Amino acid sequence: MPRFLLFSEDLSPSIINQSIWSKRKVLCIIKKLSCVFHLDYLHEIKAGQVFYKGDNPHMTMVKKKEPLSEAKITLLVNGDTYEVGVEATWTLQYVLHDVLGLTGTKAFCDEGACGACTVIMAGRPVLSCMILAIECDGKVIETIEGITRAKHPLIEAYVKYSCMQCGYCTPGFIVTAKALLDRNSSPSEDDIKEALAGNICRCGSYPQHIKAVLEAANILRERKKNG
Repeated sequence: MPRFLLFSEDLSPSIINQSIWSKRKVLCIIKKLSCVFHLDYLHEIKAGQVFYKGDNPHMTMVKKKEPLSEAKITLLVNGDTYEVGVEATWTLQYVLHDVLGLTGTKAFCDEGACGACTVIMAGRPVLSCMILAIECDGKVIETIEGITRAKHPLIEAYVKYSCMQCGYCTPGFIVTAKALLDRNSSPSEDDIKEALAGNICRCGSYPQHIKAVLEAANILRERKKNG
């Protein structure tokens, strides 16, 4: 089996940043490479580039570069500032969950397809398993822990309407719903369905989510009205 599967030019940062789909494809390829081959076959991963380390004399080699050392980034998460040392391949989900201990940001599909890892970054919901942590230096991030700490009405509404069974997907749903209510204080049922379309619940509690989000929206409007 040939050891070399892809060249660095195919994974330039400009290409990676074009779409969520392309990022998903690139990260999946990198993860599969690290699983299928011994780690010493991967010489370097830097800014989305993969370089081959081997001894095949018939292969064209890219110019050797020094391995990327750990980089420090600053994250503002739920109002708290963290300085974190990260490696080039660490995802934001891994840093939040495993490094910072914010375990509400779940890893489920690990391919950006289920919504369980959703966090709010720069005011919009993002899939943290598809974002490299090294790209997030200086970003403002909100997780389910911050939403709970703020006693957002979504929390009680989700409990009231029994929106969870196993509960694994619940943080992602609540974070996505909170991002919706931040930009739309009076969402319709269709608005809610569209916003939550990327979140998967294997227990099938979808109708209850709509009720909970509508109630939370009503509570927020009443609070604003009453000052």
